[in-house]
Amino acid sequence: MVELATKPLREVSRPFVADGPSGVSVRGRLKGLTAQDEKVLRLVGEHMGRLASADLARRCRDGLDHCTDTWAARKRDLTAASSSRWAGSVTSNTHDQWGLSRRAQHAHLRSLDAGIRTLRHRLSLPIGEKGSRGKPGGYRGKGEWFQKSRRLAILEDRYEQVRAERETGKVSVVRGGRRLLHQRHNLTAAQKTEARWCAEWEASRWFLTADGESGKRHGNETIRVTPDGEVVIKLPAPLAHLANSKHSRYVLAAKVAFPHRGDEWRDRIEANRAVAYRIHLDVARGRWYLDASWTRKDLPVVPLDALRAAGVIGVDTNADHLAAWLLDSHGNPMGAPRRFGYDLTGAANHRDAQLRHALTRLLHWARATGVQAIAIEDLDFTDSKTREKHGRRKPFRQLISGMPTGKLRARLLSMCAEAGISVIAVDPAYTSMWGAQHWQKPLTSKKRQTSRHAAASVAIGRRALGYPIRRRTAPPHDDQSDRRGHRTAQAGPCNQGREGTRPRVSGPRTRSVQPDTAGTQATSASKTVRAAPVDQVWVQDSLLLTDLGTVTCRRRTICARTGL
Repeated sequence: MVELATKPLREVSRPFVADGPSGVSVRGRLKGLTAQDEKVLRLVGEHMGRLASADLARRCRDGLDHCTDTWAARKRDLTAASSSRWAGSVTSNTHDQWGLSRRAQHAHLRSLDAGIRTLRHRLSLPIGEKGSRGKPGGYRGKGEWFQKSRRLAILEDRYEQVRAERETGKVSVVRGGRRLLHQRHNLTAAQKTEARWCAEWEASRWFLTADGESGKRHGNETIRVTPDGEVVIKLPAPLAHLANSKHSRYVLAAKVAFPHRGDEWRDRIEANRAVAYRIHLDVARGRWYLDASWTRKDLPVVPLDALRAAGVIGVDTNADHLAAWLLDSHGNPMGAPRRFGYDLTGAANHRDAQLRHALTRLLHWARATGVQAIAIEDLDFTDSKTREKHGRRKPFRQLISGMPTGKLRARLLSMCAEAGISVIAVDPAYTSMWGAQHWQKPLTSKKRQTSRHAAASVAIGRRALGYPIRRRTAPPHDDQSDRRGHRTAQAGPCNQGREGTRPRVSGPRTRSVQPDTAGTQATSASKTVRAAPVDQVWVQDSLLLTDLGTVTCRRRTICARTGL
């Protein structure tokens, strides 16, 4: 017998409890600012913004030659033009920007490498050859093959350029944002005037950020906010003549309040714990805001086994909705599936609000069910967004790019931390395929149509609980006594080998030995009780004493049904 070659499954990572948010940020509006207050804020922001731009350029020039001595020299020069605390905030922000650019550069390098490998693979195949599962095939014609060969040369040249920049420590950073910078070249598409763009560009390049200090009064000496909302700013040395309070400080006429997490913020500043502040201007609305942020290190860590005891809610992320299903601790779906839809079209604020609303409804349902964890896929479409892999499947690439995996993960972790619910991240391998194969049909009834996404949520929940996604199939029906026994029992969470492909057992296809056919019609029982003749002679094998009572009860039942 010829055995079919099956593609080996990739190794599935074990589920883990995702870490909660490491920081908290709240925003309050500065209402009632006077003209002098706005003038002072603009002057301080422009002065510190120029220093921050010069420090970032100096840090980029240092590249990989940066050390503690160069850091100290930069901070010393900034201190002479501002203050030691302002200089510390500027240098720390500069290092964060440079590190973020390095990580983005590394991600760009990986994306280029993936595109180059895909192009080389497709160019090596004959024209018109179909692709195998998971790998694209050859190109359709000679023209497309020629265009892709040119694109391969472009990507290889770009890859070498980016790799050379990374080896030398060169990064590309734009203070104010690259998106806003590119809008200057096409103001019509951005629906902005030149004056409006200049105002936004200047405001985005201001620097009004102060790091917190534990042990200092109200947790910050540069931008101090009292419990009653009074804002006091330590002016830089060149602007000390604008102070309206002692020690070169300026007290704003406006007061700030934090409707969200106000009690937590007040407890921190009354205990003199570190709180960082940032003042910024929204040019479109003409409003000034103050952001307060601090780190959180007291989040409880619940073990994975403890979270599984009360069951989980499996959530499947899609482009327009979240499909969720409640599973008990044994991996069985309970109740009906839930669908939490959202619309990701329109402005960024609208998309963010839609996402928050969907997650809020999900958490309310999780609280009502009493579960302690939500299971979600650890999605990362970095390798699936390139056009080299999917070719002309532009709608599919747009669908993947439109899924807010990063924002969804960040929002879910933050909101679950406040609700006291943990998040279990699982490997997304084969969840949709196996969910549809093993759970969509059994969970579909005349009154309920189970979608593929709902079945995938069951697969995600079972993987989070440690159970295999694949269901055990029942044996072929033998007779009413079901002599082969039930094989639909659940496998234990520790048996991870059930996740793979079942090995083929040599021998006959049947799972049991054929019954003995040597008996006669007079000595063998019929398959049904009603078909048995009245003068049937019942033959019983020798039994143990423990089985005698069971056989007697079965004989009485049969006699009662047949009237014997």
